[in-house]
Amino acid sequence: MDIDFSAWLGLALRWFHLMAGIMWIGTSFYFIWLQNALKPPQSKEDKKAGVAGEAWLVHGGGFYHNKKYAVAPEHMPEDLHWFKWEAYFTWISGMLLLGLVYYYGASLYLIDRTKNNLDPSEAVLIGLAFIIGGWFFYDGLCKTSVGKNNGLFGLIWFAALTAAAYALNQFFSGRGAFIHVGAIIGTVMAANVFAIIIPNQKKVVASLLAGEKPDPYLGKKAGQRSLHNNYMTLPVLLIMISNHYPMLFGNPHNWLILAGLSVAAWLIRHFFNLDEMGIKNYWYAAAGVAGFVLVMLLVSGGGKPPASATGQVSPAEVRQIVRTHCSACHSDTPTYEGITEAPTGVMFDTMEEIKKYAPRIIVRAVQDGTMPLGNTTNMTDEERKKLGVGLRELSPSP
Repeated sequence: MDIDFSAWLGLALRWFHLMAGIMWIGTSFYFIWLQNALKPPQSKEDKKAGVAGEAWLVHGGGFYHNKKYAVAPEHMPEDLHWFKWEAYFTWISGMLLLGLVYYYGASLYLIDRTKNNLDPSEAVLIGLAFIIGGWFFYDGLCKTSVGKNNGLFGLIWFAALTAAAYALNQFFSGRGAFIHVGAIIGTVMAANVFAIIIPNQKKVVASLLAGEKPDPYLGKKAGQRSLHNNYMTLPVLLIMISNHYPMLFGNPHNWLILAGLSVAAWLIRHFFNLDEMGIKNYWYAAAGVAGFVLVMLLVSGGGKPPASATGQVSPAEVRQIVRTHCSACHSDTPTYEGITEAPTGVMFDTMEEIKKYAPRIIVRAVQDGTMPLGNTTNMTDEERKKLGVGLRELSPSP
C-alpha cells in the first residue's frame, strides 16, 4: 500500500484548522454581536442583581433570554461554559500547518532566491522572530497609555503590521511573507485569549468562590482584547485564502495591497459592529467596498507589463525553458523532492499541454513572477521575457 502521508497529514491539518477557525470566529462574532445588541434590563430584580443588559433571541424554533452582568453574578453558577479551546486549537493547527508547508518546505514555499539566498534554518528563525516579536510589540502597546484609546491604538498597530509585511517581503517570497503576517495576527489573537481573557475570567471566578467582589477592570480589559480580535478576524481570513491569488502576493507592492484590503475589511467590520448597536452608518460599508474596488483597479493597472522583446522565440526554446524550470513539478513523473504528483494536475510534458496552459504560465511565470515557487531553479528575467514572447506566439489570445 502506497500512502502519501505528507499529503494526508496536510489535508487533516487544513481541515481541522478550518473547523476550529469556524468555531472560534463564530463565537467571537456572536459575543460581539450580543454585547452590541444588549438593552438595559427591564425588571427591578435584574437591576438589583447587577445585570447590565439583556437580549431576547429566537433561533431554530426556540426563544433565548441572555443577560450580561456589569461585573459578575453574586454567586458562582454550577454550570459555566468556557470558550477557549476553539482559539487554542485554531492556533495550534495553524502553527503545525506553517511548519509542515512553509518550514519543512522552506526552499519551495518560503525562500525566494532572487531576494535572499537564505538557508532554511535561517528562514525559519526569521519567521519565528517576527511572530513572537509581533506579540510582544502588541501586548506592550496595549499596556501603554495608547492602549486606552482604541482608535489611536488601531492606527499604530495597523502601521506596525504594514511595516512587518514590507520587512517580511525583503526576506521571503510574497506568499511566505503574507502567511507570516497572518501568523503574527493569529498568534496575537490566540495569545489574547490565553494570556489575558481567560486568566482574567478565572480571577473573577476565583473572587466569586472566595466570596469577594470581583475587580471590574479585569472584565473591561478582557473585553477590549476581545474587541481587538473581532477587528483582526477579516484580515486573517483574507490571508488564509490569499495563496490562491498570486495577483495579490505576486505583486511587487503586495504589502500595500494587503494593507489596502485590510483597511477595507476593518471598515466593513466596523459597519456591522455599529449596525448591531442600532447605528446605521452606510458610509463605512461604502468606503470598505470602494477600498476593495480601488485596490482591484490599482493592481490590475499597476502590475508588471506583459514582457516584450524583439525577434521570435521558437517552440523548441519555449519547451526547453519549461523543461528546465517547470517540469520538475509539473510532470507525470515529478523529480522535485517532496512532490509526488503534478500540483493541481497541471503537466507540461508535451507542447500541447504547454499550449493549453499558456495563459496561466504567462500570468504566474512571466507577469507575477511567482513561478517557479521560490525560484529554486534561478529562472532569469531574460528567460521569463523569452517565455512570454514564445507562449504568446503559441497562443495569440491568452
